[in-house]
Amino acid sequence: MACLGVFVAYLPVTTVAVSLPAIQAALDASTAQLSWVQDAFVLPMAAFILTAGVVGDVHGRKKVFQAGLLFSAAGAAVALSAPSIEVLWAGQALAGLGAAALLPTTLALISHAVPDHRERGRFIGLWATSLLMALAVGPLIAGLVLEHADWRWIYLLVIPVSLVAAVFAARLLTDSRAPHGRRLDWPGQITAAVAITALVYGVIEGGAGSFTDATVLVALFIAVAGVVLFVMAERRSESPMLDLALFRSPAFTATTLVAMITFLGLIGFFFLLSLYFGLVQQLDTLQAAWRLLVVTGASIVVGGPVSRLMHRVPARALITAGLLVVTGALLSMTTLDADTSFASLAWRLALLGIGMGGILTPMTATAVASVPQHLAGMAAAGNNAFRQIGGALGPAVLGALLTSRALDTFPARLADAGISGADRQHMAETAREGGLGAVAGMDLGAHTGQALGAVGDAFLDGLRLCLIVAAALTLLAALVSAVLLRPRASSAATVTVSSRPVPGSAARDAVTPAGGGDPADGDAFVRNGTPG
Repeated sequence: MACLGVFVAYLPVTTVAVSLPAIQAALDASTAQLSWVQDAFVLPMAAFILTAGVVGDVHGRKKVFQAGLLFSAAGAAVALSAPSIEVLWAGQALAGLGAAALLPTTLALISHAVPDHRERGRFIGLWATSLLMALAVGPLIAGLVLEHADWRWIYLLVIPVSLVAAVFAARLLTDSRAPHGRRLDWPGQITAAVAITALVYGVIEGGAGSFTDATVLVALFIAVAGVVLFVMAERRSESPMLDLALFRSPAFTATTLVAMITFLGLIGFFFLLSLYFGLVQQLDTLQAAWRLLVVTGASIVVGGPVSRLMHRVPARALITAGLLVVTGALLSMTTLDADTSFASLAWRLALLGIGMGGILTPMTATAVASVPQHLAGMAAAGNNAFRQIGGALGPAVLGALLTSRALDTFPARLADAGISGADRQHMAETAREGGLGAVAGMDLGAHTGQALGAVGDAFLDGLRLCLIVAAALTLLAALVSAVLLRPRASSAATVTVSSRPVPGSAARDAVTPAGGGDPADGDAFVRNGTPG
């Protein structure tokens, strides 16, 4: 059930991403309106994922899991019938709330059902494979739908899958919740939601316009203030939503940072890769989907062996090696051009997928295993929240870099293509106002071939810069993994999770690496002197 839940949560990510051109044409949406189709899903998912983890711990993870499925089905139903871009935003937002409820509860349900950390690693591997499967089949579903039907039907599959899963969950799942009397932490939930929403909004709007705009500056200021208030609230709370003492665990801190940095680079890259296929190589949705499948397919193939290797190879080695492979794959793509063949591109995409497949399972398993079992929901929610923040920021940050670089070089590319005078000035102004895609949609007359070639070259200039930045981010994540996931002796200092008395708890919970184990490898922990 957990695998089905994460599949439902992630299916809209790539299904909608590759359908954006069709949505724009059908609803006559502007570029700014179109960008919020994806962001309307990502924002509530990132903002409320921590809250969903706490609600599951307090009221029962099964209930939150079922609620997530129902929200996902409702969001898909609204989007399926959307007559306007605003209604589509509402459907995407409902689906994002569903994903926020599903992601932390699916991992917490696995942790509760499989207390043995070694056996749990296998199930988390299946969870990660289901996530990758959703990313893999999404573009294929969209491509097939767009060839034969209206774009709205891309949402159909989510509805029956979610409803059937909710029915089976009611019969098959055993409910669980955190012991020790956890309570809802309203100050923490409110400040976290405000901080995350303001941060993502500010970066998205800054990337689309300018980071000096008053609205963007206010949003970023609110984000900083929200973070400060969140830290203050969590330090004072008797039942914090995200106990800051969790970050005393090097394994939890490392996997959280790695998740955020990696997804910022990778999700941003996938966004740009979709644009490359459509704008530069002029591929249709289904052709682009088959190419993206190389990445997720390789990840799925590698994921199974990696989940088994976790019992023999430290997570530090697996995660660091995977990130280095991803870095190499990203750098290898800096030589892409408009005429790059699929055969030449495929091995680079497969290399990227292999690296991703080596990261996701050990990263997730380590985050969950690095804390006491009763805090698995909190750890899963925290790790997923930072992952989604990175994923939300990725397209905005790299998209802003791409746009800035491409617009800077576009006039020179037009000149290189032999376009000069008023025509060049008009095309450059159109690009500054509506983006390179607006130039491709112009009536270019005799200059069509030259202008489209200049558009592709300017895009590639921006893409190469973004690939270098994305590679630098994954290399940074590899360094974080290598430094913070180092094995520590079993005599290492105890990490106390919440120094405040927890209502209903007879003693405080201490987290200490079990003897002979590597905390970075997700080994068991000793809590209050009792083996985990």
